[in-house]
Amino acid sequence: MTRHRYWKITSDDIQKYDYDQAKVLNWEIKGVKEPEEDARFIGVFLYKRGTPIDYTPTKGIVLYHNNILKKEVEEATKFIKDRFGGDVRDKGTRIFLEGSKEFYSGKEVGQFAKELEARFNLKATISIEFESLTEDERKKAGLPDAKLLPIPGNHS
Repeated sequence: MTRHRYWKITSDDIQKYDYDQAKVLNWEIKGVKEPEEDARFIGVFLYKRGTPIDYTPTKGIVLYHNNILKKEVEEATKFIKDRFGGDVRDKGTRIFLEGSKEFYSGKEVGQFAKELEARFNLKATISIEFESLTEDERKKAGLPDAKLLPIPGNHS
């Protein structure tokens, strides 16, 4: 199985990509608050096969944060829960929305990133990882080689 990760994608760019959603392994939106040196961010990701909580894969969206006020973390959690559902489970700096709606299209991920940017005054950067995507499929989807980050190793 080959894996391909595309990174440093904007919310506008990802909305233009038309890829096979069945081949998405995960996506991540990292929203940074200015100035970047303060390392303040809210991130959201979704792993198709689930994210481990104490070694148990858990399906649903996950929020993580750094140097963000508790009140804003609570607002972000409520915003995501209201939008996508799920049962909230805290685990350190990660908040799981277990059973939340899953989505993998570029249009939906890009729109969600724009909503996070507007709502929480963030600058979003998106990464997305695929499995078994052929070169022809990558080109047809509009995925740019300049944003491709190879993942070395055997992924079977």
